[in-house]
Amino acid sequence: MGHGRTTLRTSAVGVVSAALIAGTVVGLAPAAQAASSVRFVDITGDGGTVLKANVVTPAGADGSHSYPLIVLPTSWGLPQVEYLAQAQKLADSGYVVLTYNVRGFWQSGGEIEVAGPPDIADASKVIDWALANTPADPRHIGMAGVSYGAGISLLAAAHDKRIKAVAALSGWADLIDSIYSGRTQHVQAGALLDGAGTITGRESPELREIFDNFYASNLTKEQEMIDWGRKRSAATYVDQLNRNGTAVLMANAWGDTIFPANSYADFYEKLNVPKRLEMRPGDHATAELTGLFGLPNDVWTDTGRWFDHYLKGADNGIDREQPVQLKSRSAGGYEGYPDWKSVGATRTKLALAGSTTIHANIDSGADGGIVFLSSILDQVAQLPPVASIPLLPRRWAAVWQSERYGTAQQVRGTATLHTTLTPTKESGTLIAYLYDVGPLGFGKLVTNAPYTWHGRTPGEPFDVNLDLFSTAYDVPAGHRLALVVDTVDPLYIEHNPSGAQLTFSSPPDDPSYVSVPVREQ
Repeated sequence: MGHGRTTLRTSAVGVVSAALIAGTVVGLAPAAQAASSVRFVDITGDGGTVLKANVVTPAGADGSHSYPLIVLPTSWGLPQVEYLAQAQKLADSGYVVLTYNVRGFWQSGGEIEVAGPPDIADASKVIDWALANTPADPRHIGMAGVSYGAGISLLAAAHDKRIKAVAALSGWADLIDSIYSGRTQHVQAGALLDGAGTITGRESPELREIFDNFYASNLTKEQEMIDWGRKRSAATYVDQLNRNGTAVLMANAWGDTIFPANSYADFYEKLNVPKRLEMRPGDHATAELTGLFGLPNDVWTDTGRWFDHYLKGADNGIDREQPVQLKSRSAGGYEGYPDWKSVGATRTKLALAGSTTIHANIDSGADGGIVFLSSILDQVAQLPPVASIPLLPRRWAAVWQSERYGTAQQVRGTATLHTTLTPTKESGTLIAYLYDVGPLGFGKLVTNAPYTWHGRTPGEPFDVNLDLFSTAYDVPAGHRLALVVDTVDPLYIEHNPSGAQLTFSSPPDDPSYVSVPVREQ
């Protein structure tokens, strides 16, 4: 079994490396490819673990003067050549760039620690090596990465004061809130990470146990899993990051099915350092993807500008722009805001009147889509998951709709559901969906989120307050908004016992509603 996995991993690294290198050559073909030098090295990480890395230095670097250093840890499951195109571009603009394969993946040693203490210690060891073996300037050090590399970069910056600037692209700030939001397992996201880790790396026994308990919904291990995740979340160390004064750029996609946008938005508000938040259409890491092949890319352009200003002192204006930059999933360019609170400052409410009972355990047809595929279709063709709202079976789906809007509604930010729920069983799961409903009744998914409870008294009502995943979506004039609630979605593990029923009510003294953030026209 181990030999077969190693063979598969070795074959895969060849394919992925060839694709990335080929893309790099194509992307950099018009430029002088020999402008910067690349060398592959071994670096001794924490506990003697060998990390495979490559170093790209500016042309003509002869040791007579130093250059700002940028360290790039790899994404989950990708080899060290992942960033080669961007590393060469950065080196050509005057940086020493070191990219390394994080422990447990590909040819690096060790086991997958999921941004645990050994990974954070590795980042500092890599910086030590670069300062000792390259013309890197110890006063000007930055870290960046996509996905796993983004999470490690944020955590490393909280623990290593030498890191002066970070670009965290498609990463997480709160790991538990990302894959266990609403106390619900995001099973497709977890399985994707698990599968990629099994093929391209070596999972630690601790990680294997976490995944097994995650899939099994083992509540006796729930707090242990939460504690494990908190240790690996930059949100836990926000005070340290603020004390260090690190300049933080964070970018994510609205449809990220691995690390939803809410986690970054909440974390952004807690930072009091130089900061910038960018949100775009797409799914996990799809907004940055073309840049990995050396093609023009907004995310990587702004990453370069961020480092130029905070590591080189370039007066390029990025510090004077509105720090929150959003691009709608529907159309148009970027919108600037002074902070995240301003994004959803204006709100409209959809009343959830009456009393509605639904039966559990059956998928009504309202779904959040398929991990990666659905949000990529939305990104490239504006085709989010669709449901026929009039045809949704009311036995398994509760439906409320607004009146038709006379003007376009530009949804921006985080919609919030408030309702009173009375279950017939002590445990259960609901999934809330917000749809844009056209004249023919077809609803395009605007956003969704799951919610799970345990230990409730059957027949006793309780309040549900649920933040849906943040988004930016334009509802055309003449359309409606609809809230749909059901109990089954392939994206999530559901906890509804057989025969469970859920009743949603709207007491006069505590009416139910969905509060939707809209941009002022």
